[in-house]
Amino acid sequence: MNLHDYLLTQEARDWPKLLAGWGRELPPDFTLWMVNRLGDLIIVLPDGSVAYFDVALAKLERLADSKDHFATLIDEGDNADGWLAIPLIDRLVAAGIRLGPGQCYGFKIPPILGGSYDDSNFEPTDLAVHYGLLADIHRQTRDLPDGTKIEVVVGK
Repeated sequence: MNLHDYLLTQEARDWPKLLAGWGRELPPDFTLWMVNRLGDLIIVLPDGSVAYFDVALAKLERLADSKDHFATLIDEGDNADGWLAIPLIDRLVAAGIRLGPGQCYGFKIPPILGGSYDDSNFEPTDLAVHYGLLADIHRQTRDLPDGTKIEVVVGK
């Protein structure tokens, strides 16, 4: 397995601007280390620990005490599959769904609006659209009780 087959290149991207909508969910200080092809972030916190930010769920999870610890853990169990979405990415690539520059695999219907992680619910999506849309949906729904029905109104 080549790790880079499951990561986005970070060069020439204005990451602070792309992630600006996530100010409340992300820690105030971190170093972006890796971004999987779903746009999920693997970050290093000031104490050296490594965390994973799932943009679909707006969930930050501590993964490891350090980069070295992360390197050990990624080889254990199904960690790599989960953190890098390896089985899903392999299926999308096999189906001929390729990413262009500045894209990630984005949801046609985000999970918070009832979408699934099924292959058919993903499409190449511009990074700015991906992060902006998910941050906006999360901002509008984060204080709603679980189970609240959400009505989606598409522009006229």
